[in-house]
Amino acid sequence: MRRLAARGAAGDAGEVAAPAADSTDCARGRHPSPRRLIDLCAIWDPGVFLPAVGWKRASGFARRRLNEAETLNSVREAQLELLEAARPRGPGSRERGPVLRMARQQQPPPWVHAAFLLCLLSLSGAIEIPMDPSIQNELSQPPTITKQSVKDHIVDPRDNILIECEAKGNPAPSFHWTRNSRFFNIAKDPRVSMRRRSGTLVIDFRSGGRPEEYEGEYQCFARNKFGTALSNRIRLQVSKSPLWPKENLDPVVVQEGAPLTLQCNPPPGLPSPVIFWMSSSMEPITQDKRVSQGHNGDLYFSNVMLQDMQTDYSCNARFHFTHTIQQKNAFTLKVLTNNPYNDSSLRNHPDIYSARGVAERTPSFMYPQGTASSQMVLRGMDLVLECIASGVPTPDIAWYKKGGDLPSDKAKFENFNKALRITNVSEEDSGEYFCLASNKMGSIRHTISVRVKAAPYWLDEPKNLILAPGEDGRLVCRANGNPKPTVQWMVNGEPLQSAPPNPNREVAGDTIIFRDTQISSRAVYQCNTSNEHGYLLANAFVSVLDVPPRMLSPRNQLIRVILYNRTRLDCPFFGSPIPTLRWFKNGQGSNLDGGNYHVYENGSLEIKMIRKEDQGIYTCVATNILGKAENQVRLEVKDPTRIYRMPEDQVAKRGTTVQLECRVKHDPSLKLTVSWLKDDEPLYIGNRMKKEDDSLTIFGVAERDQGSYTCVASTELDQDLAKAYLTVLADQATPTNRLAALPKGRPDRPRDLELTDLAERSVRLTWIPGDDNNSPITDYVVQFEEDQFQPGVWHDHSKFPGSVNSAVLQLSPYVNYQFRVIAINEVGSSHPSLPSERYRTSGAPPESNPADVKGEGTRKNNMEITWTPMNATSAFGPNLRYIVKWRRRETRETWNNVTVWGSRYVVGQTPVYVPYEIRVQAENDFGKGPEPDTVIGYSGEDLPSAPRRFRVRQPNLETINLEWDHPEHPNGILIGYTLKYVAFNGTKLGKQIVENFSPNQTKFTMQRADPVSRYRFTLSARTQVGSGEAATEESPAPPNEATPTAAPPTLPPTPVGATGAVSSTDATATAATTEATTVPTIPGVAPTTIATTTTAATTTTTAAAAATTERPPATTSGTKMPESAPDRQSIWNVTVLPNSKWANITWKHNFGPGTDFVVEYIDSNHTKKTVPVKAQAQPIQLTDLYPGMTYTLRVYSRDNEGISSTVITFMTSTAYTNNQADIATQGWFIGLMCAIALLVLILLIVCFIKRSRGGKYPVREKKDVPLGPEDPKEEDGSFDYSDEDNKPLQGSQTSLDGTIKQQESDDSLVDYGEGGEGQFNEDGSFIGQYTVKKDKEETEGNESSEATSPVNAIYSLA
Repeated sequence: MRRLAARGAAGDAGEVAAPAADSTDCARGRHPSPRRLIDLCAIWDPGVFLPAVGWKRASGFARRRLNEAETLNSVREAQLELLEAARPRGPGSRERGPVLRMARQQQPPPWVHAAFLLCLLSLSGAIEIPMDPSIQNELSQPPTITKQSVKDHIVDPRDNILIECEAKGNPAPSFHWTRNSRFFNIAKDPRVSMRRRSGTLVIDFRSGGRPEEYEGEYQCFARNKFGTALSNRIRLQVSKSPLWPKENLDPVVVQEGAPLTLQCNPPPGLPSPVIFWMSSSMEPITQDKRVSQGHNGDLYFSNVMLQDMQTDYSCNARFHFTHTIQQKNAFTLKVLTNNPYNDSSLRNHPDIYSARGVAERTPSFMYPQGTASSQMVLRGMDLVLECIASGVPTPDIAWYKKGGDLPSDKAKFENFNKALRITNVSEEDSGEYFCLASNKMGSIRHTISVRVKAAPYWLDEPKNLILAPGEDGRLVCRANGNPKPTVQWMVNGEPLQSAPPNPNREVAGDTIIFRDTQISSRAVYQCNTSNEHGYLLANAFVSVLDVPPRMLSPRNQLIRVILYNRTRLDCPFFGSPIPTLRWFKNGQGSNLDGGNYHVYENGSLEIKMIRKEDQGIYTCVATNILGKAENQVRLEVKDPTRIYRMPEDQVAKRGTTVQLECRVKHDPSLKLTVSWLKDDEPLYIGNRMKKEDDSLTIFGVAERDQGSYTCVASTELDQDLAKAYLTVLADQATPTNRLAALPKGRPDRPRDLELTDLAERSVRLTWIPGDDNNSPITDYVVQFEEDQFQPGVWHDHSKFPGSVNSAVLQLSPYVNYQFRVIAINEVGSSHPSLPSERYRTSGAPPESNPADVKGEGTRKNNMEITWTPMNATSAFGPNLRYIVKWRRRETRETWNNVTVWGSRYVVGQTPVYVPYEIRVQAENDFGKGPEPDTVIGYSGEDLPSAPRRFRVRQPNLETINLEWDHPEHPNGILIGYTLKYVAFNGTKLGKQIVENFSPNQTKFTMQRADPVSRYRFTLSARTQVGSGEAATEESPAPPNEATPTAAPPTLPPTPVGATGAVSSTDATATAATTEATTVPTIPGVAPTTIATTTTAATTTTTAAAAATTERPPATTSGTKMPESAPDRQSIWNVTVLPNSKWANITWKHNFGPGTDFVVEYIDSNHTKKTVPVKAQAQPIQLTDLYPGMTYTLRVYSRDNEGISSTVITFMTSTAYTNNQADIATQGWFIGLMCAIALLVLILLIVCFIKRSRGGKYPVREKKDVPLGPEDPKEEDGSFDYSDEDNKPLQGSQTSLDGTIKQQESDDSLVDYGEGGEGQFNEDGSFIGQYTVKKDKEETEGNESSEATSPVNAIYSLA
């Protein structure tokens, strides 16, 4: 394969593989390119490659091109170039050939024959055209389709139709269309036009017309003088949203516990509508594993419960294009039950079915039917398998695949595990799947055989082929599918069989081979591969270019680089035939390649290490048979920026002056900037600081000045930095000991560092100690810096005693070390020594793996795997990465693995709190690290279920024993239990007490403080996520308490006046009575009648029974908590006087004057609000309440929230009751009613008089005024939810206000049968307009031939 013609300006470091010549080329003496003449047309001779004999018969054109290869001085050089050309290269190669190696023995090994044959079978690749607009506009190119509509093009009937087709080419292509395989004459249809400079069709319906008339199959043709390109066959369809057939649905009668399917059967639309179920009042249907919607839109009840009667069920179909929803008539359920009372307290019963007398049943499948079925799916689509089962209790669904595991990366469960979705299906997903439905009565399974078919998909899509004259090439069109697709070739839109013969073209199945191409060979070829499931159409043109070399980058570029760095000089170029590129320096004749230079295939020259002598002018020259082009790059080498006098660590007393030095050496041609950082943050230079070019001075040092100071010296090309630490001491007394007053200082820096005994993993470092400054050196710290991972950052390597000045340092692979030494005494540390010379170690695979591997869930359905990343000294090689593996513990499933470059990976879609085996292995470019240890991790936790078998026993009147079992589903690590209990006696509640237990405790004994009261206990388990579901029990009733009897559930229980909220899990039955009570008059507030409720409740543990009592006395005010004043500070007697939108709050307390309070209330939507209250500001009015809503309220001290009143519950009255009792007593209302009655009486008298005279009266005074059309949405159940910019369907009429005009009659059409013709749909909805036609005599006589109702008479007089 040839080198790329257009070389990337970005300096791609990769190489492209060189192609091989075809064997027939060598036999005929035809050579694809002059370079390949020697490189590829070779035969094996013992030990060497020799040129083929047939090359002498090459054409004159090939001989001319051969001159470019004559610089090879020997066959040996040709052999070496062949080996380099045949070596697999980097990105951009069209084909990758095997590596050919020179054999020293006489007989070549077998792999050499195979490599040589592969080399002969290869053909040339295409020249790549650069994206430079100037080149794109100059070169002639056949047309290429750049944009087109999708194959299945569905359009909105309310919009104009657009069928897109855009193409590029030089010259610009022209367009024409076919419809249903026939020429589509656009000029004959005034509605159809084509966009300028485009082939996009626009069909305009603003002047009328039906979109359905234009449905069909369209295909676009883009043509210029070099060929014709084709679009896909575009199937145009108009979206449809039909109405739902009218039907009267009888109530569905079903026995409680039986399965039920409500069928949707939506009207067929295009595209298919989205189905969802709601009630007729537009409330969504709550779905769970018992009640759910199937994939076909039907609603399935695994078992029907009495509560399912509380709503009706309506199937809705949403159509995408028309933005409408069609609503089906609602189903009404009638559930036959043995227990007619729908007691809400039984909903949380642990066995609700037995409590309601529903017999338990084994599972059976509602969908699909039977024990086995089959399903076909296309490759790349989503496979959805569904199993819906009935049974009592509701069955659980589990999915399995025979002979293997479910694909964890593609499989997910939907619809409460009733559906299994596998995304992006492939052939490996074929097989048998089965779903298992089970409950405690048994299990059943259904097997689904899945077959995966495939529409055609590309293995090798044909690409545009750009060749030079005389070169060879090929177009390959390979596709796969199930069944195997067929391949058909076309040229310029015509079958290849009917095209004019071309001796330079040869068709071999899915490949077209071009030999010795000429300018006349330009054309556009189409490959159409198809099977019964679809087709693929690809265009690929063959263009023959003859272009001299040209440079693509700006001329005379200036590149500046720092000494000893690596740099790259770019020289992008283009030409056909592909030019050869050479680099020269300062006009010298020798080619730059090898040693410190490396030339990449994209034309870039890399200088591995810049030296002073590398400065100069570099020239790149591109040459082919049509000419040459050159460009120059000027390289300037700059000195590095270095801090040669660094700031030193200092210890200063408070109030003194400190100076930090920072002297820099840099290239004088570069602008230098010196800045300071404190604690790695930019330093603010205040009044106490002075910044100079080579120092920083701090006057009057304070404690806040202590910290690290970093000097940063930077230019536009590089930077250097140095750091020192400033320690600030407090004032101390002057020492009295003369020896203590001797000046001591930090040691001087070590010097003359030397590296000896260089080994692969070690080196000896020797240094000369500096002066200790009257304080002995205690330690030496050796630091290192490496220039690959963290250049410029120094790390501690090792520490040695102050008595040594030479040490052997252990080194890590693949680190370019540089060392320095710091001396330490009791005063402080010295400045670092000057760095040593660098020493690079070779690379190796990692010898360790990351530490601290953990697997913990951050959510209930995931597991986050984390570890401590390895540093530069443990990487041992470039491109350090981690192979993360995981699998379920104690399973036989295969390991899942992924390669990660960071330090964490999140595994999704995991079950709750499941153990996993985890391994994290390090890997670099030299290999993998050792086999990692297996770590056990867990997926995320969730809230636990309720403790099982919660039991309350009272062996005597002094103690109560509680026992329980651990939760059935802990969903994590149990960290304890929380027990809440409260004493109650009738409606009186005591203070709630909370106990916390260890996770192993399952018993608790409570000493009763009051032998008369009973206790209500609430127990819940805790994980790290929080407290889970609670179990609630009550202590047994005392012997003297009356046995409760059942009471009819007349009203839902309303805990008004309770001191604590009643748990929804309590099995309680409540008898409630309600009376109307007038709230006492409050200044500024009108008196309002409200409903107050008194509730008496008892709890039973063995049977559902409610206490029967005599009618209790009604409360005469709002909600009130009568309590006695306690001895300590507290709040009591909280009274609530509610209305529909406000409530007055009062309370009693024994706080001192000036105490502030807070009123906190929460509505039934769990929205919390607080109102601060100044002292002595009672009563307080809450004004933002909602009518008919239940609130909980408490009052607490603003200074101490722990001092609070008990929580009370109240309900506001409904809004419509306001002023209902007063309106009938208003005088204006009585007068209005009398006037209406008198007017009706007069109209009735006039009506009877006209009827007795036989006269007629007009329906409306204005003639031929049409009645407004009836709203079709009321008849067909549809409604529009589109935005303002959505246009209505053509021909539809919309009422502006939806009301009947006053002059219109509401008589039926039968009364005016002689009027205009009415039109009706098949479903009976009226879609036309009608008018009442009257003769002139009837109008003048104001007569009517028929009697009418008084209401119509009113309309006529109006």
